[in-house]
Amino acid sequence: MAIASLVLGILWIYWIGSVLALVFGYLAKRQIRERGEDGAGLATAGIVLGWIGVGVLVLVVVVGGLFALNSGTTSP
Repeated sequence: MAIASLVLGILWIYWIGSVLALVFGYLAKRQIRERGEDGAGLATAGIVLGWIGVGVLVLVVVVGGLFALNSGTTSP
């Protein structure tokens, strides 16, 4: 799961990958903690990349909304 989180965080597949990276990353962290397995760094990297992808999505939506609002106004 940690590897899947990292790969999805890197790919970002139209930001769906970012959300899946977060899901897999948090699940992997819990599994690693419960079972004492390796891969915590990979899971953390996937989580970080997932949050970066979500942040970029929010930024794109906000900037796009501002441009849409500004393009709809006319000056006399």
